[in-house]
Amino acid sequence: MDIEERINLIMRDPTIEVVTYDELKFIFETVSYPKHYIGLEISGMLHLGSLVLTGFKINDFIKAKVHSTVFLADWHTFINNKLDRNWEKIRELSNYYYDAFKFFCPEVQIVLGSKLYENTNDYWENFIRFSKHMTLSRTMRSLAIMGRTQSEKLDFSQLIYPLMQAVDIKALDLDIVHAGMDQRKIHMLVREIFPKLGWKVPISVHHSLLPGLSEPTILGLAGEKSEDIKISSKMSKSKPDSGITIHDTEKIIEDKVYKAFCPVYPENNPILSLVRFIIFHQFSEFVIERPSRFGGNISYMNYNDVERDYLKKKIHPLDLKKATAVYINRIIQPIRDHFSDKIPNFND
Repeated sequence: MDIEERINLIMRDPTIEVVTYDELKFIFETVSYPKHYIGLEISGMLHLGSLVLTGFKINDFIKAKVHSTVFLADWHTFINNKLDRNWEKIRELSNYYYDAFKFFCPEVQIVLGSKLYENTNDYWENFIRFSKHMTLSRTMRSLAIMGRTQSEKLDFSQLIYPLMQAVDIKALDLDIVHAGMDQRKIHMLVREIFPKLGWKVPISVHHSLLPGLSEPTILGLAGEKSEDIKISSKMSKSKPDSGITIHDTEKIIEDKVYKAFCPVYPENNPILSLVRFIIFHQFSEFVIERPSRFGGNISYMNYNDVERDYLKKKIHPLDLKKATAVYINRIIQPIRDHFSDKIPNFND
């Protein structure tokens, strides 16, 4: 596999940004097996976004001859008040995440945050060194990476969350850091501060977040600047009806997809996103089955043609949804079977 092929694997959907392309090309030219990671909080049941979309991208890295790591951030989970700060539950679900990612990405390495801190002698020394380059106001602005705002009542541990996330990257000695676009802020912070400390500056790869199935809501108050108003549509574990979990039955997936928001435009359209980022990542052909009186079956070999025909109203939303549910079930089925007799209790 040549360098261009390796780069194309990293750049393919759901990747939407690489900072920077030239640095990525250089690392492949100079390092045989670069080191990559994505960090995850342990925050509940896995879904299409957190396991499948993320796992697809991890497998792209592995195919591109990159040593890939999933970092299970158990202490970050505790700091961010997830799972009621119950360490027994955090450990149980860490094992669940481990099992899921090893099943979906067999060649990935998995590192537990608490183990990293135990085994990295200079971690807290580097934490202090990094923190000397952070003002309190900059720290507060970084809280968005953990889904928090400056207006919330926070404890002190939550203020060190972004700094720990940055120093994790140093401790893992990474060449490439990877996350959804919601984590971009911390990666830009790393790129700014690491050179001041003489630390290796990793390339940042950001993938698209999978939108939730329900109609998005606008977050922001009247009179705010347009760039400060955000659309909330991320598939989330905290909104089970708006997302597809890896344990949903075929019928549940069908029901959720049939009820999903599906406007005749591509922005924040969850069904088109599923077709683009999930289905076409796994399948080279997408067949929409229709009765002959409605034109018969139609086959697509790429996402752009699906979007084009849908926007021209050549595809009925219900037909698109039916086909989407079929393909999503094909992807979910092996995972669902793997966990058929060992699903954790998420309610305790």
